[in-house]
Amino acid sequence: MPNMIFSRITGLGYYVPDKIVTNQDLTQMMDTTDEWIQERTGIRERRYFEYGKDTNASMATAASRQALQRAGLQPGDVDVIVYATITPDYFFPGSAFLMQRELGLETIPVFDIRQQCSGFVYALSLADQYIKSGMYKTALVVGSEIQSSWIDKSTAGRSTAVIFGDGAGAAVVQATSDPSRRIISTHLHADGRFAEELYVRDPGSSRPDRPVTQELLDSGGFNVHMNGNAVFKHAIQRFGEVIYEALKANNLTEKDLSLLVPHQANMRISEYVRQQMGLDPEQVINNIQRFGNTTAASIPIALTEAWEDGKLNDGDIICLAAFGSGFTWGSALIQW
Repeated sequence: MPNMIFSRITGLGYYVPDKIVTNQDLTQMMDTTDEWIQERTGIRERRYFEYGKDTNASMATAASRQALQRAGLQPGDVDVIVYATITPDYFFPGSAFLMQRELGLETIPVFDIRQQCSGFVYALSLADQYIKSGMYKTALVVGSEIQSSWIDKSTAGRSTAVIFGDGAGAAVVQATSDPSRRIISTHLHADGRFAEELYVRDPGSSRPDRPVTQELLDSGGFNVHMNGNAVFKHAIQRFGEVIYEALKANNLTEKDLSLLVPHQANMRISEYVRQQMGLDPEQVINNIQRFGNTTAASIPIALTEAWEDGKLNDGDIICLAAFGSGFTWGSALIQW
C-alpha cells in the first residue's frame, strides 16, 4: 500500500463525575430494587454530574486533555473536532464550540453530530475519512453526555432512569502511513422507520407558537420513551450483523478478533452477542456495571479503560460496535 494515508488512534482519555449513584440510591427515588436493576441491565452504579462543577463541554475537555497528553500532543496540534452528544449544554450552538473555546483553539472546524448511542462510531468514521482524504492530519473525536438532569427519576420513568449515566471519552486520531496499525474500516447504518421506538419528543421546533409551554412540560414529552422489547430485538440482530460485516469486508472471521468493545447499552445484549459469536468473556469489554449507559461516551470510556488495563496490544484486531436510537448502528475495525 505505497503512499497511502491511513488513520490511527494515538491517544485515549475519559472523564466521569465524582458523584456515584448506586442502585440502592435509586430505591429512595422510585419503586425499584438493586436486584431488579441488575437482573435487567447488569448495572450496579452510575455517575451523575454536579451542577456548577461539570458541564457536557467541561467533561469532554477533561477527557480530551488526557487523550492529547497520552498522544504527546498539545491542543494546538488538533486540526478538527468531531463531537458526539445528544445532551448538549445549549440548544445551539453545539458543545463542540464550547470545548473548542475551553481548549483555547481558534478557527479550526468542529462538528456536532447526534447519532445517539452510535455517536462515537459515527464520529470516528468521519475523522477517519477526513484524514484518509488528506484534508486533516490530527482529529479529536469525542463522546460526552449529561443525562441525569433530564431523566424521569420517578417510578413512572424507572425503566429508563436506571440505565443512564454521565461521562465523556475522547480519542486522538492521526494520519499514518503504517498499514499494520490503523483504523481498518468503518460501517454505518440507520433506519428511521423506528425513530419513535426510543426517543425524546421535546423540545421540538414543529410545535405551535413557542416550543416550551407548561402544557408541553406536563405532557411528558421531555421524558425518554422506549419500547424496550423492540429495542432489544433489533439491537441483538444489528450488533451481530454489523460486526460480521466489518470482519467479512476485511476477509476476517470472529477467530481473528482479539477484543470486542460494544456500546454499553445493556449487559444482556452484550452477553447475547458474545455467546452468539463464540467469544470468551475476556474478549468483550464491559464496564456498564460501574458507569451505566453513557450513550455516545460509552465506547471511548470502555476503550480507554481497556488500554489502561493493558488489554490493547500491538497488532490486535479490535472491533467497536454500537446500536441506538434512530435506529442507528455501526462498527469500526481497528488493528491496534
